[in-house]
Amino acid sequence: MPLTCRRSPFAVLLSVLSLVFTGALCLPAFADATPSGSSSNLGARTLRPGTSGHDVRQLQRLLTKVGIKVKADGQFGPGLKSAVQRFQRAANLKPASGTAGRQTLAALRRAASGAQVGTSGGFDPDNAGQRTQSLGDRIPVRKGMSGHDVKVLQDFLHRLGYKVSVDGEFGRGTVKAVKAFEAASSLTTDGVVDAEDIDALRGQISPRAGDEQNLAASTPAGSETDDTAPAPLAPGDRAQVGSDGLAIAPASAPPEVQEIIAAGNEIAQTPYVYGGGHGSWTARGYDCSGSVSYALHGAGLLDKPLVSGDFPKWGDSGPGQWVTIYGNSGHVYMVVAGLRFDTSGAKQDGSRWHKSSRPTSGYGVSHPTGL
Repeated sequence: MPLTCRRSPFAVLLSVLSLVFTGALCLPAFADATPSGSSSNLGARTLRPGTSGHDVRQLQRLLTKVGIKVKADGQFGPGLKSAVQRFQRAANLKPASGTAGRQTLAALRRAASGAQVGTSGGFDPDNAGQRTQSLGDRIPVRKGMSGHDVKVLQDFLHRLGYKVSVDGEFGRGTVKAVKAFEAASSLTTDGVVDAEDIDALRGQISPRAGDEQNLAASTPAGSETDDTAPAPLAPGDRAQVGSDGLAIAPASAPPEVQEIIAAGNEIAQTPYVYGGGHGSWTARGYDCSGSVSYALHGAGLLDKPLVSGDFPKWGDSGPGQWVTIYGNSGHVYMVVAGLRFDTSGAKQDGSRWHKSSRPTSGYGVSHPTGL
């Protein structure tokens, strides 16, 4: 008969416990696993395209909180980069790179915290006793709030032609002006100034350096300096604005100038739409750079749209005789045969063509070669 090895109950119990203990040590900690390259704490790393994780989701939720709606999926794709750039422009952070580093995240946290303040009287909750200095320090800005940021908002609206008192108090008059601006810019018309509103406003007004801290008086129309003004034209060389708001090209203008004006007329009375004209030449509305790009494309001078910050490096530097382009990272417009082609002021004139000029300080100046 074969020998049988019988184990005591105590020995069996020890073997079972050993197996359970060993197995527990080998089980993966699924509940605590963190994807490779991700972080759970917003601010622990710089967020840029290609990153993912819980901190990216936190970033997306903060952007939505200040009015820039994005999907909170934890993935940093092209759409999120564009959203970060919109916030950076709204908060006046430079450069608007689309990368969320320490400075951007700190500004976003402050802005989102400011949204909880309500009628705080214009104070930053993170710095009690210190008044807000810049439009974008807290987002959104709404009725009942007051402070320097409200005053900057009112000054910007006033420059665009909206009737509003520049007193730093967000009252009914400011609500009315904000709603009018939102409607003209194809934004949500609620009278609440969120990051989308501020980005669009900055794009149209393009304030000069120092306006955020010290509201200097706007430069009078027609006061461009000699090094930025277009070359003077003979009386018969100046374009005119017809009763329909469209430009009439002078007969003496070069063919390219006449084509720019003809293309500009095609979209002169379309609405302002942020990003309009960049995905396709045909759009229901155009932003500042989309408008200028469209007009130049109509003359065969551009193959693809440029953003506003690209124009100072395009063509030849300095003012031209027939066409002069004024651009920076926030806005672009051009003067064609003496007329300003500009999304700013379209609500008042009913057209992108304006007889009036505007301040040129802070803009790079260029012109199409030969014009």
